Amino acid sequence: MAYTSVTHTTTDRRLGRLPSGRDVSVTVHRYVGGPGPTVYIQAAQHGIELNGPAALRRLHDHLADAAIAGTVIVVPVVNQLAFDHRSYMTPGEYDVMNPNLNRVWPGDSSGSLQEQFAARLWELVKDADAAVDLHTGTADMLEHVRCRAGDSAAERLAEAFGTSYRLTDGHGDTDDNGSGGTFRAAASAAGIPVITAELSNSRRVAQDAVAAGVDGILNLLRERAVLPTEPEPQAAQTVLRNDAEAVTASGSGLFESRPDIAVGDTVDAEERLGTIYEPSSFEQQQVVSATERGVLFSLARESVVVKGERLAGIAIPR
Repeated sequence: MAYTSVTHTTTDRRLGRLPSGRDVSVTVHRYVGGPGPTVYIQAAQHGIELNGPAALRRLHDHLADAAIAGTVIVVPVVNQLAFDHRSYMTPGEYDVMNPNLNRVWPGDSSGSLQEQFAARLWELVKDADAAVDLHTGTADMLEHVRCRAGDSAAERLAEAFGTSYRLTDGHGDTDDNGSGGTFRAAASAAGIPVITAELSNSRRVAQDAVAAGVDGILNLLRERAVLPTEPEPQAAQTVLRNDAEAVTASGSGLFESRPDIAVGDTVDAEERLGTIYEPSSFEQQQVVSATERGVLFSLARESVVVKGERLAGIAIPR
């Protein structure tokens, strides 16, 4: 590898046009050094997931004066419409067919608005040698990385990123709700080693999560030999299979979780996780139970829920 000082450039990439005729664009950063691999990194597919953009701002401080081999492409805010509206998904007024950008990859240049967005971004991704998609879970979700089971290159990226937990997808490359179209599924299908990092705490910048994101990306770049030093050794990850049936609400109401249960706990099949009540009549609507034995990696807390909504995620130790 030839490590040379970084040349940093920024460009605005047009993704599509709103009904008013206004263009929607994203800012793309390129950090180019000597000959070497290309790593694509993005954040904020969902507008309330703020730790990814904050981590990429700090990553810039590390890369701007570095010597690297290859190219690092960074898109700090992929979904500007959701970000500006401070919403998880793009408001339906912009795309009534596909409000969740992370269900339409690799996109369609003649499709709905967000399919067009994904298609234009995919032009940056398709020739990458590795990809990272930064997300942010709720406060009641284990900080973890996700990758495809059996993809040794992706598993090395996950190990280098260094979270305590790693969730592996099955070979069907579906997301955790069983449907395709995620960035991770599309990249895997294209033969690109890819990880999704779930940093903690949506809606606010959590400094410890941001630091974990920066450290994880830097170590991943060392693993890909983009940075000249050897990867730092990481503690062994607890590997979980992400193929258990999700726990969902069978009716609407107010969900109250058990106060003595927390993410990271091992639960048994049929173990009670909480209860859904009808708040006006006080009638019990559903005793919410674990679908099978495994590790609780996400849990809704004291919230209004609707039928079909995910309440808990369970993963099985591999």
